[in-house]
Amino acid sequence: MSKIVVTGGAGFIGSHLCEALLDRGDQVVALDCLDDFYDPAVKRRNLAVAMRNDRFRLVEGDIRDPATVNSVIGSDVDAVVHLAARAGVRPSIEQPMLYNDVNIIGTGVILEACRAAKVQRVIFGSSSSVYGNNEKVPFSESDNVDHPISPYAATKRAGELLCHTYHHLYDMPVTCLRFFTVYGPRQRPDLAIHKFSRLIRSGQPIPVFGDGSMMRDYTYVDDIVDGVLRAIDRCDGYAIYNLGESQPVALSDLVAMLEEALGQKAIIDRRPLQPGDVMRTFADITLARRELGFEPTTDMRTGLAHFVEWLNQDAS
Repeated sequence: MSKIVVTGGAGFIGSHLCEALLDRGDQVVALDCLDDFYDPAVKRRNLAVAMRNDRFRLVEGDIRDPATVNSVIGSDVDAVVHLAARAGVRPSIEQPMLYNDVNIIGTGVILEACRAAKVQRVIFGSSSSVYGNNEKVPFSESDNVDHPISPYAATKRAGELLCHTYHHLYDMPVTCLRFFTVYGPRQRPDLAIHKFSRLIRSGQPIPVFGDGSMMRDYTYVDDIVDGVLRAIDRCDGYAIYNLGESQPVALSDLVAMLEEALGQKAIIDRRPLQPGDVMRTFADITLARRELGFEPTTDMRTGLAHFVEWLNQDAS
């Protein structure tokens, strides 16, 4: 049995990961500040299943606080999965200094605690946003990522660089995972699939930015969690992997699939493109397939059906 710390463990991806780790017999400590980016009560509900397990513990605290972090990441910790971050491209444009503080300073505090505790497996949750408006598709880990177009993306790239520095200086094994537009049950309420679904069900217009041609590589949360588990078990040296479905979907097609899954037509509120939005994401997962054995198995329509089922239960 391994002891694994998951920062951001009460969030969307983090709570699913905690359950998966518990299911395979690990001891799990979730560190989460339960901030007000969205309702903290939602995050507590995310952990309802995990909290019933005696191998799980929730620590409420800020990743920027060394005392709290050091109290959680000790010499008995086998692995740290660092998912905690201030999320979202558009909010980062409005509050860039907050994103710098949480995502860069906080990551530094986590890495320093891992160094002091000699943690042998560190996983960093990065983002496809680091690719910016890369014209070459699909996006490969070897592509140039020196041109992020939002503060959020820049902080994620900075986190990857900090991870490399700690590996280089202290021989710390670190794996960075670039997540591509994760969706599924418990998805954050500000993200498109969740937001659109609630608006469509209530008969309100959905904001569609641009002409609907914008494309995203939507990836079901169970596939992402499988990739994270594989990365934990194979963490060695320094590596970066894309975790995506590798089948981009246009925004207009997403809306059509949501209409089908919900059984309702959407009212479209057409708006101009927003600063910081990338036009498309598309993961090349060749490296993750070869080195992690990663293989997404949930197609978009199946994933959306699971999401709508959860949404209906959550509303009841």
